[in-house]
Amino acid sequence: MAEAAGPPLRILVLNQIAAKGLQRLPAGSYVTGKDVAEPDAVLVRSADMHGMDIPASVRAIARAGAGTNNIPVQAMSARGVPVFTAPGANANAVKEMVLAGMLMAARQLAPAQRFVAQLDPAAPDLEQQIEAGKKDFAGVELAGQTLGVIGLGRVGCLVADAAIKLGMEVLGYDPEITVDAAWSLPSQVRRAASVEQVLKGADFVSLHVPLVDATRGLVGAANVGAMRPGAVLLNFSRQGVADDAAVLAALDARQLAWYVCDFPNAAILRHPRVIALPHLGASTREAEENCAVMVAEQLRDYLEHGNIANAVNFPGMAMARESHWRVAIANANVPNMLGQISTTMAHAGLNIHNMANKSRGDMAYTLVDVDSPVGTGVLDALAAIEGVLAVRYLPHRGS
Repeated sequence: MAEAAGPPLRILVLNQIAAKGLQRLPAGSYVTGKDVAEPDAVLVRSADMHGMDIPASVRAIARAGAGTNNIPVQAMSARGVPVFTAPGANANAVKEMVLAGMLMAARQLAPAQRFVAQLDPAAPDLEQQIEAGKKDFAGVELAGQTLGVIGLGRVGCLVADAAIKLGMEVLGYDPEITVDAAWSLPSQVRRAASVEQVLKGADFVSLHVPLVDATRGLVGAANVGAMRPGAVLLNFSRQGVADDAAVLAALDARQLAWYVCDFPNAAILRHPRVIALPHLGASTREAEENCAVMVAEQLRDYLEHGNIANAVNFPGMAMARESHWRVAIANANVPNMLGQISTTMAHAGLNIHNMANKSRGDMAYTLVDVDSPVGTGVLDALAAIEGVLAVRYLPHRGS
């Protein structure tokens, strides 16, 4: 479907988004709110959009967080709609939660706190009870222990670095580590060749991978038995990366000492050696603001200029403006698409000033700057090309 630009841009906000982020969408050019009709884009955090009737007007979805489990990404790709995230914006907050989880397990803080909470403050022998009870909560120090990190993205690298600074040995595994992550990874991290090698070699194992088909049950019945007796498993990644039934069986068999996670559910909730937190990993003021600012800026750059950064289903694209008139085209990654786009514009008498094209899997994306205004007929002709998913006309705002 072809479209022409026209202010103001309308943003549907499905969750509470930090004001610092919304301020990046200036009131003169944007309308934001929970009841916006025919929105140009959607800003979301945790709201489940799978059952939502997403309006045809939506041209982008931006999640103020890292994952997209709550967004129908495949359906949006078929419509030529990019889905933006904020990778790394909450990384420090999650890193601190992992450190807190390790300390809670290592020093037995959860049962120790439960013990203190049940004491009678009026008991005449209160001090004696405290002294007698503390022997049950002796722990270990993190220094000298080995931490295994599975997934060396932004969070995994920060966790590895913090653990090294605490005096821990670190064993890391990530078969798809990026160049940027590799550069930021501390040199002291020992590289493992497999998940099993990490499980066998670590006293603490922290999971930092997305939940996809390949990682569902990554730690499960087939390999949890490889962990060192008394090991601690930490999951601040996604529910489902660790198989609950297998983890509970390992806890009951004393193979695992603790399971620390950010995803409470009925299966694990009452187990005495599960520390389950209510999805607090990114719940800091700083993380929420960082995520909101990051996705708001990405969304604005896309809506106004067609540039793409950190979309999970589109290639990255950044092209400096060299004219007032720009066309953005999302299309299937098939042969001769650029030729058809160029020919359609040439037949309309448009001179292409600059063009950029990138692909990612089945998706391709093209930005074209031309030297004169683009009529509705040309936009419709571009939209009619077989394989074109969406066409957007982006004259410079204010021109």
